[in-house]
Amino acid sequence: MVKAAFTTNGAAGRLPLAAPSQAFYRIPCMARTAKTNSGMFKTALKYVLALGVLGVLALGIAVAVAVGQLPDYGELTKRDNLGQMIRVRAVDGTVLVSMGPNLGRWLTYDEIPPTMRSAMIAVEDKRFRSHIGVDPIGMARSLKVRVQAGHWRQGGSTITQQLARNIFLTNNRTFVRKVKEGVLALALERKFTKNQILELYLNRVYFGGGAYGIDAASRTFFGHGADHLSLGEAAIVAGLVKAPSSYSPTADVVAARGRAGVVLNSMVENGFLSAAAASQVDTAAIRVQPAAKQNSVRYFTDWALPQLDTLIDETTEPIDVWTTLDTRMQAAADRAINGFTPGGAQGALVSIDRDGAVRAMIGGRDYVDSIYNRATQAERQPGSSFKLFVYLTALENGMKPTDTMVDKPVNIEGWRPRNSSRSFAGTVTLREAFSRSINTISAQIGQQYGFSTIANMAQRFGISSKISTYPSMVLGTSDVRLIDMTKAFASVSNRGVSVMPYAIRKVVTADGRLLYQHDRSEGRVLVAPWVAAGMTDLLQSAVLSGTGRAANIGRPVAGKTGTTQSNRDGWFIGFSSGLTTGVWMGRDDAKAIPGLQGGTAPARAFASYMSTAVANRPVEQFDTQVPIPDWQLTPEEEMYGDTAIDANAMSPSLVDENGMPIESPVEQGGPQQPSMVRPDGTGDPTQQELDQAFPPQQQQQQQQQQQPRRPPPPQPTDPSNPPPDTTEPRTITP
Repeated sequence: MVKAAFTTNGAAGRLPLAAPSQAFYRIPCMARTAKTNSGMFKTALKYVLALGVLGVLALGIAVAVAVGQLPDYGELTKRDNLGQMIRVRAVDGTVLVSMGPNLGRWLTYDEIPPTMRSAMIAVEDKRFRSHIGVDPIGMARSLKVRVQAGHWRQGGSTITQQLARNIFLTNNRTFVRKVKEGVLALALERKFTKNQILELYLNRVYFGGGAYGIDAASRTFFGHGADHLSLGEAAIVAGLVKAPSSYSPTADVVAARGRAGVVLNSMVENGFLSAAAASQVDTAAIRVQPAAKQNSVRYFTDWALPQLDTLIDETTEPIDVWTTLDTRMQAAADRAINGFTPGGAQGALVSIDRDGAVRAMIGGRDYVDSIYNRATQAERQPGSSFKLFVYLTALENGMKPTDTMVDKPVNIEGWRPRNSSRSFAGTVTLREAFSRSINTISAQIGQQYGFSTIANMAQRFGISSKISTYPSMVLGTSDVRLIDMTKAFASVSNRGVSVMPYAIRKVVTADGRLLYQHDRSEGRVLVAPWVAAGMTDLLQSAVLSGTGRAANIGRPVAGKTGTTQSNRDGWFIGFSSGLTTGVWMGRDDAKAIPGLQGGTAPARAFASYMSTAVANRPVEQFDTQVPIPDWQLTPEEEMYGDTAIDANAMSPSLVDENGMPIESPVEQGGPQQPSMVRPDGTGDPTQQELDQAFPPQQQQQQQQQQQPRRPPPPQPTDPSNPPPDTTEPRTITP
């Protein structure tokens, strides 16, 4: 059986041949595959090495080309590409507003405090002194964080890369931009020294608040140059680069101080600062300069800056514009307008010094809500404040404050003006007529000397808007600007010599080179000194005993109120101690404001502002001293003040509220009932209410006969000789 087992196919004793093993055939195949893979690897390695060499060669060529195209160092120190910086300063040097990039002074490497240099390197690029422009370690760390977080959380850019991006590129996050940034960084490192690169970086990087460079940042946040930065301040500045808006000291001082702590710790960890020195820095004690308030001052700067076009040649370099604005006066003006302007109304104020320097300007209650400058742009009816030109005309034609005229009914070609008291006072002096703002006297002066003569007087004193020559113009029915009216009153205060408002004292470049200096020029004589003195006499009486009594401030004040029909506008303009101030209040839509009169809110705002504005000035007496009056305001004058009743509301008229001709109401169906508004603004009072409030004229005349008037006081001494034919008081009858 055993034998049989070894016998196959009948062939006894012969062993069968075994089939060849698969491993036998696989051995030479594996050898061939390994040889092939090794060849492919070597080939790939060759290609990689070749590509690497080509890449390095291309990079070298790119860097070499970039080095050749880089500007010289002196060109890089110019920051014209950032835009022009215009910094507007108040009279004391306070920055009112900074427009465009805030560049500050360029500091050389040696002028930059060592703590500032160390703080920036520690927090932004701790291997700055050792890398070649790019930091492979930093890039690898940034890539690792990217993989772990799923998005970019930190950049790997060096200070040199940031500088390249700041000067030559944009902040677009693209691969191409990153490659360009690396090439430029390598080129910068080849062309400039580390110190030069750090100097460029610290003078060009953005720190927030419009500040480019550490000097601008230091001046913006701490109020002094960067060459005097303390360690704590340097830490705050260095911490801003990461997120200027988030860590701005003026926006979030707590966040800024917290970030400064991170910078100090980084300085300790990287050997720039000892732990003991870092522990001595109290970031909470660092004084941060508050951001300049740019609300009401923007009305002034918006008016002032366009004047640069006529003062200096066009330039792109940073400039400082030194203005005439007094921050203390501006704050007082802001408080006065917002404190006294009636609800729903707007207010404006202009204050001009004796040489024309504008010390304060308010164009509205809130610049953020409305940039419309009502002090320089709005044209409104001035009411009785326009009588300044009426009485200047009378004085220039020989009349004196003590001359008398008769307050009586007046009819000028169908126009019949009435007084706010709805009565007539009889014989009055010019002083009394002006103080009580008697409309019929103004009408008679206009009739006697000519309405065009009064219009010419207004234009002579700088009223730039169109002046109507219809009779009602004497009551202030022509639209004017507040700044023009204030300028006119300032010229009276200046003894009849013109005063031209100006805002810019000088313009200098960032390095102190003078581009413009205001030179005070002699003004033009508008009226003779004795005319201006007589007008000042009248203006004093209006404040001492007339409609402007609320403007008293405990020192000599001269001024005039103005109120338009239905209490739409209230004015007070006056001067004291060389400072002239005009106040206007009203609604932009010209609707009536209950209780608004020139002698109420505007006069009180004037007094509030002037009490602060002239507090540090010596008391100045006027050339004329006004005697105590022998009359008092009537109850109706106390109630209605100096309201200039529009001619159309009183009787058939020739003009509308803008002084334009219209069809007479008589021709449209007969005369209309006179219209007045109650002091509370509730509407037109009835005739019965008027009779109860204002006794009939006959009854008032009987009372006046029972209480005879004292003779007018003697004429005050004028500073110069008056005309020879005006030495005695006169009664003027048109």
